[in-house]
Amino acid sequence: MNRKTNLDALFGSKQGAKPEAFAPANLVPGEAEFAGANSPSPVLESRRTGAVRTMGSTLRNLAARADVAAEIEAGSLIVDLDPGLVDDSFIADRVSDANDPTLPGLVESIRESGQQVPVLVRPHPETTGRFQIAYGRRRTRAALILGRPIRAVVRPLSDEELVVAQGKENLERRDLSYIERAFFALRLEAHGFRRDTIMSAMGVGKGDLSTLIAVAKTVPQEVLCAIGPAPAAGRPRWLLLAERLKSTGASEIGKLISDPGFIAKPTDERFAATLEAFGPKVAPKAKSEVWKDQQGRKVVRIERSSGRFILSIDEKLEPKLGTALLDRLPEILAAVRAGEA
Repeated sequence: MNRKTNLDALFGSKQGAKPEAFAPANLVPGEAEFAGANSPSPVLESRRTGAVRTMGSTLRNLAARADVAAEIEAGSLIVDLDPGLVDDSFIADRVSDANDPTLPGLVESIRESGQQVPVLVRPHPETTGRFQIAYGRRRTRAALILGRPIRAVVRPLSDEELVVAQGKENLERRDLSYIERAFFALRLEAHGFRRDTIMSAMGVGKGDLSTLIAVAKTVPQEVLCAIGPAPAAGRPRWLLLAERLKSTGASEIGKLISDPGFIAKPTDERFAATLEAFGPKVAPKAKSEVWKDQQGRKVVRIERSSGRFILSIDEKLEPKLGTALLDRLPEILAAVRAGEA
């Protein structure tokens, strides 16, 4: 017998069933009216039936809510949530990018076809009535933009279960950039998670995990936030940038990442601009001139650059000119200095 049948049995018969007539035994003549007066009146009986029906309905609603709560507890129920009540995970796995080129496409997809895959959340461990996301942050953001509920699986998760689910979802999608994975690993370690838990969450071995954390430790947080995820830049280029940043002053970095032109670029272009800005300083190309003799032969090539004046003599044309010039250099220098005095 199900809960509804039990409640029907407890609080009254099904609709349409007639109550049995009240017929006391051994009535003597003249007592019928007296007995009828003591019988429940139709109005009172109607009020009692209504009250019982209301109580039964209330209890059935409570039972239904209990069923929903049990399904949420088991993580088997998909519910609609206000996306404004869903907070990010306590461990960020993504780098925010205000110029995310894929978000508008996701918003339009959900607008036209609805949300096909639910997100995973847990009841917020510190704030009653709010939730904390394990994965599905971009879908939640899209729902917030559209002003519609987010379809979510609500599951009670420990901190460790949440980050493992978070990491494995990212691993299956394979859409986190290298630097996002590196900082996710670093944040997990900083939060006190054991290395075996982090390896399980990220699907990497001990050596790869050590490399990820080492890369994340070499890139300043403000540079990461300014550049964004840069999906086209892998480990070698991030290591190269980190090495270059070691010899770059904070004022130079601040000047670059605060420039409006830099901010307006897509994330991969911001990475390339940063790598180029803090690369080796290339000397400006020397200006080249040619000196010709009376016959028009190109005997001497002159190159001028910052602080340098270079003469190149074509000794095939004038084999003795270089030696003669060297011999007369003291005389020429003395004349130049005398002229300055």
